[in-house]
Amino acid sequence: MAYFTNFNRQFSDMKLSLHLQRALLTASVIFSFVALKAQPNSLKLKYSNSTVYAGIEVGSKGVKMSLVEIGKNMQRNNNFNIVKDTSVNTDFISFTDPTFTATLNGLCGLYYTAVNNFNITPDKIFTVVSSGVKTLAQKEDKMGWVTKLSDSFKLRVKDPSRKLDLIDASEEARLSHLGIVPDSRRFTTFLIDIGSGNTKGGYFPNGNTKDIKLFELSWGTKSIANATEKRTGDDKSLSNYEKQLFRVLSGEANDQVVYAVNLSGAYNMSDNIAFSGGIAWSVATLMLPEMIDNPVVLVTYDEVAKFAERLANNYASISDSAIVKSITDPTIDKNAVATEAKKVNKVFDQRSLMAGTGLLLKIMRQFEGVWEKKQFFLVKNGQVGWISAYVNQSVSKQP
Repeated sequence: MAYFTNFNRQFSDMKLSLHLQRALLTASVIFSFVALKAQPNSLKLKYSNSTVYAGIEVGSKGVKMSLVEIGKNMQRNNNFNIVKDTSVNTDFISFTDPTFTATLNGLCGLYYTAVNNFNITPDKIFTVVSSGVKTLAQKEDKMGWVTKLSDSFKLRVKDPSRKLDLIDASEEARLSHLGIVPDSRRFTTFLIDIGSGNTKGGYFPNGNTKDIKLFELSWGTKSIANATEKRTGDDKSLSNYEKQLFRVLSGEANDQVVYAVNLSGAYNMSDNIAFSGGIAWSVATLMLPEMIDNPVVLVTYDEVAKFAERLANNYASISDSAIVKSITDPTIDKNAVATEAKKVNKVFDQRSLMAGTGLLLKIMRQFEGVWEKKQFFLVKNGQVGWISAYVNQSVSKQP
């Protein structure tokens, strides 16, 4: 911990450029959660005498699987290594027959991939439903779809005792923190996950990892975009969308953000504000393509605000071809940059990017203090964090 204290003191005194700050932060292990990088198909294990487990999550937009390596002493140290992660987009929260079928097929497909391709036995596979699905299903009286999915899954994999656990927002936030934030920043970091239909997160105020101070909003990237679209009426122009987005973000969403941040007490308790979720991955990827190999990047409020302007006024500049052309460093893998940029633009269109970035800025603004500056981080692959921590916690409870 002395290393980080000295590092931060030097960081402040030297008044380094943001680019150099990023380099140093990346070189250090402040947010070096190496498990967030997916590995090749052949599993490359990090530890000797370890076992690989699978965690499969049914989320709002799809099904995700993480293969987690846990060694003999790792359970006691609350440590683990993600050796692979993958996902299938299915849009389960539409709660229709086609999206149900796609979700069931994705869930079973990943389950059999773990069993047949990676030789993971069923007792080492954990299957869960995210809090976002649970919350929306309860809100819209759609829990029958979740029950149907669980029953159909048991039948398809021929395992009557198979559990499809439902996770609540508080537990998911706690597990996300354990899975994403390194121990060295455990009690000084406020983690916020911006999802499709809601936003959740928190921090540990009492020096232990059992009690998390929950931060929760009923707004996410998709819900902001949907609310904006409803306000556009017959005028579907981008300029009108931008105007209505401003009104949505300035209205109930802003009131909820201000209230939730103040209620959390996170401003006084946290030095680092880390964002995960699809929009964090998107902004980090498109705004800082030169940092393609970094799972977590340091950003400023002003940088994100300028990026938001690009989205509205120069959308062509974030295409994969335009981004690759903007790279001048010959050491950067332009093919990797193009591939990742294409993924982002396939998942999010211009308007959803504007909506998610707008919500991100609204939350960041609450921590952009005059007297105390927080450090903002965007976590690219945070979606594998909580499910991996869930697996680690579940294994540690086994006899």
